Amino acid sequence: MKNFFKAFTVPEIRRKIFVVALWLVIFRLLAAIPVPGIDVARLQSILGENQLLGFLNLFSGGGLSNLSVMMLGVGPYITATIIMQLLTMISSRVKEMYYEGGAAGKAKFNKISRYLTVPLAALQGFGFLNLLKSQGVLPELTAMNLLENIIVITAGSMILTWIGELISEQKIGNGISLIIFAGIVSGLPLTIQNLILGYSTELLTTYVVFALLSIVIIAGVVFVSEGERKIPITYAKRVRGNKIYGGATSYLPLKVNQAGVIPIIFAISILLFPQFIAQISAVFSTSLSLTLQGWVGAIFNNLILYTILYFLLVVIFTYFYTAITFNPDEIAKNLQQSGGFVPGIRPGEPTTQFLKSTTGRITLFGALFLGIVAVLPNLVQLFTGLRAFTLGGTALLIVVAVALEIARQISSQLTVREYEGIGY
Repeated sequence: MKNFFKAFTVPEIRRKIFVVALWLVIFRLLAAIPVPGIDVARLQSILGENQLLGFLNLFSGGGLSNLSVMMLGVGPYITATIIMQLLTMISSRVKEMYYEGGAAGKAKFNKISRYLTVPLAALQGFGFLNLLKSQGVLPELTAMNLLENIIVITAGSMILTWIGELISEQKIGNGISLIIFAGIVSGLPLTIQNLILGYSTELLTTYVVFALLSIVIIAGVVFVSEGERKIPITYAKRVRGNKIYGGATSYLPLKVNQAGVIPIIFAISILLFPQFIAQISAVFSTSLSLTLQGWVGAIFNNLILYTILYFLLVVIFTYFYTAITFNPDEIAKNLQQSGGFVPGIRPGEPTTQFLKSTTGRITLFGALFLGIVAVLPNLVQLFTGLRAFTLGGTALLIVVAVALEIARQISSQLTVREYEGIGY
């Protein structure tokens, strides 16, 4: 909190915070523009009953709750990003572009991800409109009206993706995560109001369980996000004339969870995708679509199987995203060039292998812990039968993790300015 207030005394960081806030306000205004002809009462009823739509509303930043032009949110872009990241493991060409292409390669990679978002958004838009029409939320649509709505909500998703990238450029957190964060936070006043107005002694147990779950989730996320392993780094002494340089000792902090909240967002996206495809296939009523719906229903209506799958995906994506963002080869190379080394470890390849093994061990702990925290709401539902915690627990998890990431980014920028001697 101290660093947050201190950030407002630095003109450059203050400007970045205001720019991010402005884009988030614009997003919330756009999310309030509804698709015409919706039955709001029916929509709210379905969102409360359908966990799939509840999660999708989470990813749209609340845009689905009033069926706005932003109803798809950043979901299509997240799916496109996952597909592209998986391609780095399958295609040597994509891998070379991402890892060895430098800034130009990453820019091209992101450009392809944006292009891929368009057909995914159109496909999801088609599925949503048909699903909501079948549920009585939307009136019957002509082919032209359906096409117009698909174009509008696809454009809305692309605009939101663009806003997310503009936010990321300010380096005050990940733009996509902040959009989801803003959507969740914007709904807090109404949630608190409903909790107060709907309170009764019969619900006391539910309130107590949710309060305890919230404390555990917050403590767990803070513990995983702030935990780190400090690797000592010693710099060799160099003599130039009559002066001796180097000889200092520093450390390399390796975070227990370097991926932040991204693994949870990715895991939920993957879990939603087959359910979404099943909803689209229901429009065609073929034997294949009925079989697909049966398989998806059998998996995702089984809470135990769903929880295990969710846990495994969080663990896998924690490793996956850490492998993408953390480059031991580059760190070892930079240390060697600057005359730094890990005591007891030779520079070069041995240092690379040491960093890989160390990161693997601490990431295992972080991934398992994050996975347990992520499925806690499901476990509460499994043992108590209370369904209200699943969405609320996931939302709380994302809010806490993103808030910590924002604080870390601001603290990092303040630290850099101190080292550069810019001052406040």
